[in-house]
Amino acid sequence: MAYIFHEDELPALVSTVPGRTRVFFVSKELTKTDAMLAGIMHYKKGAASPLHQHANCEHFYFIMDGKATVETAEGSREVGPGDLIFFPADNRHRLRAVEPLFYFEYQAPNQFKTTILEGTQDDLLWERKDGKVWVQS
Repeated sequence: MAYIFHEDELPALVSTVPGRTRVFFVSKELTKTDAMLAGIMHYKKGAASPLHQHANCEHFYFIMDGKATVETAEGSREVGPGDLIFFPADNRHRLRAVEPLFYFEYQAPNQFKTTILEGTQDDLLWERKDGKVWVQS
């Protein structure tokens, strides 16, 4: 069986810390798999993720539009359209939008624990358009 989803038909998740919106296309809720998590992210200019890491999860961001600064243990670097950023498991990172940003994200497996290194637990709270709250694990 194939799944075909359109962004406008899926619930958007809006960060309780302003400036970030995400839409998942592959998740346990939508496709009954926890082998991966995939979707898109929109950041407003200046929005940022907290400095964090994911145990037992490798993932990447593919930048489709806009510019950002990615911070890792190796330092900071500007990224833009066409750049793919790969994060090995347990690699600390943060992404900050220099201008409005649009990217695709993929995480595997979808059985991970996120640890906030700078920020608060509120950085992991996302409100669904239908009013439910999704907490990133």
